[in-house]
Amino acid sequence: MTLADLGRDDWTRFTPRQRMTRYAAFAVIALAIGWALGSIEIIWAWVWDAPEQMGDLFGRMYPPDPTNLSTILQVLWETVNIATIATAFAVILSLPVAYLAAQNTTPNHATLWLGRFILVSSRSINTIIWALLFVAIFGPGVIAGIVAIMFRSIGFVGKLLGEAIEEIDKRPVEALEATGASRFKVIAYAIVPQVMPTFWAVSILRWDINLRESTVLGLVGAGGIGLILQGAIDTFNWREAATVLLAILALVIMGEIVSAWLRRRIL
Repeated sequence: MTLADLGRDDWTRFTPRQRMTRYAAFAVIALAIGWALGSIEIIWAWVWDAPEQMGDLFGRMYPPDPTNLSTILQVLWETVNIATIATAFAVILSLPVAYLAAQNTTPNHATLWLGRFILVSSRSINTIIWALLFVAIFGPGVIAGIVAIMFRSIGFVGKLLGEAIEEIDKRPVEALEATGASRFKVIAYAIVPQVMPTFWAVSILRWDINLRESTVLGLVGAGGIGLILQGAIDTFNWREAATVLLAILALVIMGEIVSAWLRRRIL
């Protein structure tokens, strides 16, 4: 049976206006991509030569050199500590910020915009930029890395917790307020129980993200495994660099396993 048999031989998926809109959108996208490619300087000889260079680099990395493995593992544990400590402080500091940034809990418009300004400013600056700033303040080392990841994480955790607070069921809050309960009791018994699942889920997720981000902080002197990686690259010790990369890969996989286990046990 065909469309003609059903009396719908003139049916088309899109109207002429919709087709013109789609064609115009495709043309705009193509022009934007062409303009972007034309506005940047690309050395195409290096692009075509990239596969050969990658093969040569991987050849220099094999086999990985485990000579410095004990130091790598020690610094890898330092990386885990940076991520864990920074996440703990960020979660604690993000709680009052989330309270201020949620429309249904903030005291007034001034505190609402203050909370949202903190969230936006935290999330708008990349972790590496935060690390560069705090390396200049605290000097090279783990302190700069911890504070950098903490400042970056406050915006992430506070944003999601603030949205969770705004989406709570208002009936328990109204019931406690009707009984004359204090603001602290309303928060403790009506708001906190509803956002606890989100709190744990966001905290675990952020720790998993911070574990990855902490591996590159050493590239700017903020401690962690990235410091050894940068040293290996600077000295063209590609076999040690391969060992560091494998260690980072193992750390990320272990972090994913631990995160999944925590979600099963807590959520």
